[in-house]
Amino acid sequence: MENWNKIRTSIGEIKFGEQANKLAKELQSTVQLTRERLGQVAVEDITELPQEYKDLEARVDALRNAHIAMLKITNVYATEQYDYPVQVQESLAEFGSTVSAGFSALASAAGRPVSPPVEKVPQHKTLPHALTRASHTAATALPPSEKLTIALSQYAVGWEKVASARVSHDVTIQERFLEPWQRTLNTGITAAVKARSAVERSRLELDAAKLSLKSAGPQRQERAQLNMENCEDDLVQKTEVAITLMKTVLDNPEPLKQLNELVKAQLSYFAQAAEVLTDAQGQIDDLAIQAEEQYRCVVAMRRSSICILTLVQADPRPLMYI
Repeated sequence: MENWNKIRTSIGEIKFGEQANKLAKELQSTVQLTRERLGQVAVEDITELPQEYKDLEARVDALRNAHIAMLKITNVYATEQYDYPVQVQESLAEFGSTVSAGFSALASAAGRPVSPPVEKVPQHKTLPHALTRASHTAATALPPSEKLTIALSQYAVGWEKVASARVSHDVTIQERFLEPWQRTLNTGITAAVKARSAVERSRLELDAAKLSLKSAGPQRQERAQLNMENCEDDLVQKTEVAITLMKTVLDNPEPLKQLNELVKAQLSYFAQAAEVLTDAQGQIDDLAIQAEEQYRCVVAMRRSSICILTLVQADPRPLMYI
């Protein structure tokens, strides 16, 4: 305890210039904070902040945590590959193509004959786009007249529309939710948190000034008293600023409006997907019913043929009268 008092007193006795005054206060605040964490400061010697301020602090912390929790998941919408099934394999293949093109360029620069690189049209890397391409590929592998070919083509057409809606869905979320939601976190909430840090530093400076006043000798009493009063004024001012900023952040309706935009974009996308796929499913269902009926007819005909053949083999005499 005596050692801490000596450190605090020695810091206060140093003749700092105006430019170094801030450093002196930071050193005193650090000493004060260390003592508090070590339990070397009595509870009554720690300035109590207003209850309104502490309640606002808790609410701002909750708001900040809510923003971070949402961004942790919804940030996937910033890149379209979040549901792409073969992203890694295709990324490696694209990297190999890039390396190959680089070697070709070097060989061309050296005067060696090289075949021109085949330029690939960039493709969207989403699950709907992948399903569209896969169903198109499957349909072209089958005879055009088969019902499965027709069904796969209809499935591809449906998912092509869903894929287009998916691109619009992601862009809307990026512009109307992700960017403003992140901006609220980086500006309004961050400003309130910084204001709270300033309050905490001011509170530490005030408590350090109070302890310095208690231990000050007669020659330093007046100066220590003036310093404590200045610290009190500073804490009151910074607390008022922090309260204003925290209330502004908490009363801001923008996060709620931004969340509404997220839900609207998702609802629009899933509604379009449901409408398109419902239409495709109805057409494919008709094809499936037709195929099932044809299959049953074929099976029935085969069974009839088998029955006649079995009877003939058992007793061929009835055929003699035909």
